[in-house]
Amino acid sequence: MNWYFYILKCRDDSFYCGITNNLKERLKEHNNGEGAKYTKTRVPVKLIYFEEHPDKSSACKREIEVKGWRREKKAVLASRFCSR
Repeated sequence: MNWYFYILKCRDDSFYCGITNNLKERLKEHNNGEGAKYTKTRVPVKLIYFEEHPDKSSACKREIEVKGWRREKKAVLASRFCSR
């Protein structure tokens, strides 16, 4: 089963990073207020970036890495993805 690392852009223009094994369902959960505590008050959210990983461990490592980045670096990553 593949896992995904993803970045959401929230209503207040903040970013949220997470992992899941079902990207479509997780996005739906976030927008229904059933996702992470952080996003509940910031809906709607928009998927702006994702990466596929072979397992939960590698997705989690990537999440930790990117969560340590400044907002500007996350924005650059997402902009490269959106311009594909």
